[in-house]
Amino acid sequence: MRSLAEQAAEELEDASAEDIIRWATDTFGDRICVTSSMTDAVIIHLASAIRPGIDVVFLDTGYHFPETIGTRDAVSAVYPVNLINVTPSRTVEEQDAELGPRLFGRNPDLCCYLRKVEPLERALSGYDAWITGVRREETTSRRSTPVVAWDENREMVKVNPIVSWTGKQVDDYIATNGVLVNPLVYDGYPSIGCRTCTLRVESGADPRSGRWAGTGKTECGIHL
Repeated sequence: MRSLAEQAAEELEDASAEDIIRWATDTFGDRICVTSSMTDAVIIHLASAIRPGIDVVFLDTGYHFPETIGTRDAVSAVYPVNLINVTPSRTVEEQDAELGPRLFGRNPDLCCYLRKVEPLERALSGYDAWITGVRREETTSRRSTPVVAWDENREMVKVNPIVSWTGKQVDDYIATNGVLVNPLVYDGYPSIGCRTCTLRVESGADPRSGRWAGTGKTECGIHL
């Protein structure tokens, strides 16, 4: 699998997002899924057009904006996908009782691990590969992300079909294809996570500067 991922990364570097997804779904069949934060449905639109009925995994952290939950529900209704809503092992109330309230403020890394990383690892255990909407220009830690990668931690193949896309390409694809977008995007939230750790961003600022603002944290841990 590792050598398969390395070979595909080289051969598909300049391929279109559609061709990358077609290779992935042809290769892995029902053993592949899409993950989405529901900021927009670009990767869902792309994948479901090529493989209708594909599994879409959404991490329901218990801290999402209502608009994000609404986008999830709209995606399930509009696109030909099998939406899988994944929840942490503890409810917010149980986490507060066990670890104290506002863990997201005191230890955001632990909170992200408990409410995102661990649930995702559980959800992905039934697959051989997963498709993400990660893009290189989003953060410095993603600059060298390949089109196809071997996920060492999870021992599975990670497929990043739009990794080379710019923000303008994303916007153009949304406009051309009428893709569903979380309404918060148009209200100053270009990158959307949990409501507890996401702020509005000033026009022209780094789109991810509203995530974990003031903490130095830039990733929840899923893509590290």
